[in-house]
Amino acid sequence: MKIPQSIRGNLLLKMTSLNAGVIVVRLVISFFIQRMLALMVGEAGIAKIGSLRNLLEILSSFASVGIFSGIVKYVAEYKEDKEQLQKLFSTTFVFTVFGTLLVSLVLFFGADYLSNTIFDSPDYIYLIKLLAVIVPFISMYRVFNGIVNGLSRYKKLAGIDLFSYILSAILTVVLLLTNNIDGALVAIAITPALQFSVLLFIFVKVLREYVQFSKLTFKIPLAKELLAFSLMSFFSTVLLNYVEIDIRVMIQKRITMADAGIWTAMTNISKNYMVFSSAIFTLYVLPKFAGIHNKTDFKVELFNVYKTLLPLFGVGMLLIYFLRDYVIQIIYPDFHAMGPLFKWQLLGDFVRLAAIVLVYQFLAKKMVRNFIFSEIISLALFYILSYYLAGIYGVEGVVMAHFIRYVLYFFVVSFLVFRYFKKQKSKS
Repeated sequence: MKIPQSIRGNLLLKMTSLNAGVIVVRLVISFFIQRMLALMVGEAGIAKIGSLRNLLEILSSFASVGIFSGIVKYVAEYKEDKEQLQKLFSTTFVFTVFGTLLVSLVLFFGADYLSNTIFDSPDYIYLIKLLAVIVPFISMYRVFNGIVNGLSRYKKLAGIDLFSYILSAILTVVLLLTNNIDGALVAIAITPALQFSVLLFIFVKVLREYVQFSKLTFKIPLAKELLAFSLMSFFSTVLLNYVEIDIRVMIQKRITMADAGIWTAMTNISKNYMVFSSAIFTLYVLPKFAGIHNKTDFKVELFNVYKTLLPLFGVGMLLIYFLRDYVIQIIYPDFHAMGPLFKWQLLGDFVRLAAIVLVYQFLAKKMVRNFIFSEIISLALFYILSYYLAGIYGVEGVVMAHFIRYVLYFFVVSFLVFRYFKKQKSKS
């Protein structure tokens, strides 16, 4: 049977199918590791791992000064303009040096405070100080990953993602078996160094072709342009992960530590399949939206993304929901209280997917105020609703808050995006 040209020529579908294979392998490995973690460290250990992952996301944004999306956008735009690229990379160099030094110093000298705040214990000071050493790898990986994303080398990126994930999984298993929860935490902490090493090994020739390291200067000619993305990253990454840490601590104190672990386990499952969408959005949606300047073309591309991705995600989420008891039994044995959380988490993630596609228009057009406003609305809704509904429905109230938040968020983002085109039309 001959495949229609419209399908064979669909770049988004090609990226989707390629990433689908990578994600399936990642999911299988992740299920195996999550099961080991659940059996060996229990709900309390899962909660600690969740907090560490949130901290790593915050460090990733601060260490690279939140300019990842800016690098993707401008590399995609200037890849044929060596002079502009050099300005971009010089600015990036200054920003990351500053961000890396600041974050490393804060982690090293604030290790006691951060250990007690994030893990509610002084036992993890060593882990925070280890992260202070890992921060340079976090920032360099983020920057180089942004360059490769901007060049749309999606096939090699999929391979890098898979290979580095397998290495990280092996390290996690080995250290978990030898040192239990401490080993697992150390493995997760040093994963960015592994990711950076793999990316550098595979893409060193490409990076040398586009980045003239000998000509980097301590100047910031594109500071204004990149700082807009720094501001957006602060609200989308830093505050989001801070809110998640705070909500996890709230669940521990107001309900139980076990419930904090159960909620973290639910979000782990969610993040495993949502990582698929973020890879596609960065590689395809952001560069596409950056080149669209009228409402008609935007609606055509938006419809193309929706008709390609939403049915695939919808079917996948339905399968997860109907097989949820098996998923719990396979991945998180004895975490039976997770069952009622699935419907709210999956519904919320589906609406979130539709909303995030629209949000990439903010990034593509540097609509900073719109982006910040929508993120503040989203985080405030999640924070307030979580605290309120957790008091009524327990941990299920937190995932109910997740769903309600994204329904309202979708309407806010839709209004802001199409208002932008209306304003553009009135100016012309």
